[in-house]
Amino acid sequence: MPATRALPTEEAVELIQLTRTLAAKELAPRVADAEADEAFPRDVFRTLGRSGLLGLPFAEEDGGADQPYEVYLQVLEEVAAVWSSVAVGISVHALSCFPLARFGTEEQRRRWLPDMLGGELLGAYCLSEPHAGSDPAAMLTCAVRDGDHYVLNGTKAWTTHGGYADFYTVMARTSDDRARGISCFLIPAGTPGLSADPPERKMGLTGSATATMRLENVRVPVERLIGQEGQGLKIALASLDCGRLGISAVATGLAQGALDHAVRYARERETFGKPIIEHQGLAFVLADMSAAIESARATALSAARLKDLGLPFTREASIAKLVATDNAMKVTTDAVQVLGGYGYTRDFPVERYMREAKVMQIFEGTNQIQRMIISRALDRDEGGVLTVLGKE
Repeated sequence: MPATRALPTEEAVELIQLTRTLAAKELAPRVADAEADEAFPRDVFRTLGRSGLLGLPFAEEDGGADQPYEVYLQVLEEVAAVWSSVAVGISVHALSCFPLARFGTEEQRRRWLPDMLGGELLGAYCLSEPHAGSDPAAMLTCAVRDGDHYVLNGTKAWTTHGGYADFYTVMARTSDDRARGISCFLIPAGTPGLSADPPERKMGLTGSATATMRLENVRVPVERLIGQEGQGLKIALASLDCGRLGISAVATGLAQGALDHAVRYARERETFGKPIIEHQGLAFVLADMSAAIESARATALSAARLKDLGLPFTREASIAKLVATDNAMKVTTDAVQVLGGYGYTRDFPVERYMREAKVMQIFEGTNQIQRMIISRALDRDEGGVLTVLGKE
């Protein structure tokens, strides 16, 4: 059953209804075949963009919908409950647009953001490197100023939409300073020297292309530097806070989809003369799955509301990502158990949900990294901020 939602406006209600309609008509009929064939559904992102769903958390003057993160995350959830690869793609696209939207000049935003948020251009985010996944400050990809261009060389790993994206938001080193030596660039696909390796062969999210990107003497005009030179690490960390909220919503939606399938099966499957949902041992498993999903949802939305109020939310984003993805792994594993032997076959989608849940504990910073972020915040013993809801 779809999640019950308390939404802040009538417009938000209409957005959720639109998302449910699109998910039922455009996504659900295609997901099984696309995931089995490892086919990237580029056209789906154009449909979502033209429907206004790719630009939800961005300003109207930039081509977005100016929706709070509280609403955006619930839209992501609805998509993820049907097709997680697409929901991850929406989150990554938002992550790719965030540096330009937050740190770009007005001229840069007006020039590039409308097509990016409207679905005509699909983005990819290039931060991780083969040797520097959880430690972005250790990156080796470099950008050297050459007149009115920068020349980039290096390798970026685990790039979602790699080889399919229309633009790449790339972090590269412009000096040897570990913390202040990284800069952010917006590079169009097709730029000479920018290429993608064949897609990774993954356990799950097979409808989402993930590839290593290679930069060999890639010349980028100075006008495509986002923010100031040396500001890239700050931009990357701010982007990841938002991305972690996105993945927490995707994981929650994925878990909701798994629970919905498990409940339907438990209502229909009979043993010892009654539906298995009426057997207390299994009913309690379903109850625990539901409780885990609700707790993940509440945690993510609580963090989103802090962001919407302009308050610090780094620690809360890490908590949301940790709770939601760990819960999704447990819920999807239990969904397979509810279906028994059938759950282990590809005739039912719960085995796919279980495979997809695993990577959510890994990307946007592993859950071990999230625990480091949370514990360091506790060590700083920062005082809580009090605010009045609705106060201008």
